[in-house]
Amino acid sequence: MGSPPSGFLKQNNILVFGFLMILVLCCIPDKSKRNPSFARTPPHSSSSKVFLSLRKLNLDGYFSFENLHHAAEDFGNRYHFLPSAVLHPKAVSDISSTIKHIFDMGSTTNLKVAARGHGHSLQGQAQAHQGVVINMESLQQPKMHVHAGQLPYVDVSGGELWINILYETIKYGLAPKSWTDYLHLTVGGTLSNAGISGQAFRYGPQIHNVYQMEVVTGKGEVLTCSEKQNPDLFYGVLGGLGQFGIITRARISLGPAQKKVKWIRVLYSEFSTFSDDQEHLISSMNTFDYIEGFVIINRTELLNNWRSSFDPKDPIQATQFSSDGKILYCIEMAKYFDPDETEVNKKIERLLSELNFIPSTLFLSEVSYIEFLDRVHLSEIKLRAKGLWEVPHPWLNLLIPKSRILDFAKEVFENILTDNSNGPILIYPINKSKWNNETSMVTPDEDIFYLVAFLSSALPSSDGKDGLEDIVAQNQRILDFCAKARIGGKQYLPHHSTQEEWEAHFGPQWETFVRRKSAYDPLAILAPGQRIFQKAIPIM
Repeated sequence: MGSPPSGFLKQNNILVFGFLMILVLCCIPDKSKRNPSFARTPPHSSSSKVFLSLRKLNLDGYFSFENLHHAAEDFGNRYHFLPSAVLHPKAVSDISSTIKHIFDMGSTTNLKVAARGHGHSLQGQAQAHQGVVINMESLQQPKMHVHAGQLPYVDVSGGELWINILYETIKYGLAPKSWTDYLHLTVGGTLSNAGISGQAFRYGPQIHNVYQMEVVTGKGEVLTCSEKQNPDLFYGVLGGLGQFGIITRARISLGPAQKKVKWIRVLYSEFSTFSDDQEHLISSMNTFDYIEGFVIINRTELLNNWRSSFDPKDPIQATQFSSDGKILYCIEMAKYFDPDETEVNKKIERLLSELNFIPSTLFLSEVSYIEFLDRVHLSEIKLRAKGLWEVPHPWLNLLIPKSRILDFAKEVFENILTDNSNGPILIYPINKSKWNNETSMVTPDEDIFYLVAFLSSALPSSDGKDGLEDIVAQNQRILDFCAKARIGGKQYLPHHSTQEEWEAHFGPQWETFVRRKSAYDPLAILAPGQRIFQKAIPIM
């Protein structure tokens, strides 16, 4: 719903949290399936005819058939499925013509198509082994256009990055209402999942803030959809994991954009107090504009690290604070404001007075609106410079119902994660009332549920606790506990190995999911990397 936070590699890196969720889920495959890498297989004669026919399509863009290894890589850096062609579309008609051409071949070809945005999937979801990958960032239409007025919105290409939308809309004093923590993701990528960040408690996920979309179905049809026009396709595509169509245009709801942000962090030593305060904060509209949280295990030097970006409210008490080896929990909050606003500090003091954090651990910072929203990118730049960005990321993202969050926290944070130095652990509550139940996205069946994200990074050469195998095993222990204890959670963003597991994931919504697949992609051409449908779906 997905992308990477800052300081997620070693203890001397500063934590910056939240992070998409724009992206990608971690599920745990069999050991025999780890790190598969497929060399390009020379196509047999029938396949050669298929790709020869693709070359003959009349397109504004073009196909690449050589040097395609970049399309077999993603942020997860664990799966490498090499395609046989990459489409670089300039117009939506390039995408529809390609898919329609493959669809018209019927059962004579097993060619699959995957839409690839900025490449931040974790399990090869945007890859297509010996198929066609569509480079959505090359899509040049439509041009971004901001509509100001009583109900402002922006029309954008499905391949547009959210950071570019921020830079354009802020010129009009506007911005999208809901974000992911990492903005260098494409619109189509996050809307195909959910798009969650610290604003979701108030505005819902990004899929709840879309007025209209243009979609290319698995039949090659180009359809406009909204709540009133083709609503079944509209709700199916939102959170639909790319199974029913490729998003080529979206109309995104906008709201006022402020200029400055008060950025605050406080610590807790008791999980129940921490979760009670988080739930209190999201229960009122008169609260902070952004609310997230994270878990700190064996990070006694954390407060000293924060001093490079944050100021302690009480410097003397802060220097005397000691965690005594305890697990700590942090609430991270932000209040947006205009520099001319005079009451912002009083509002913040009133909100903080209602909380029960450790007084000596109040840290504050003031940054620009853009700097706050794009905070993770600065960490990306630093990590790339150190060669620490393109490492395996075996992330695990879960949605846990409020009624079981204490049970989950006690077992996972106190027993399973006895030593954590592999990356941030995000945890914060979300109001289900802000989610539309008609979309394909599934959540726990409670009014409040928690996002819990284990954003680990593995050192490729390590056989220890910071190695890929140990982190994957740890993730599996968490999943096994959830199953055995009947926690009732859901994976975000989901990945499963069998269709039976997918059916259990969607639960009562599975029948609707299959019906939509039959209606919009009956040959199961789209999004093969999700591994939900391995063959054609009977038309219902």
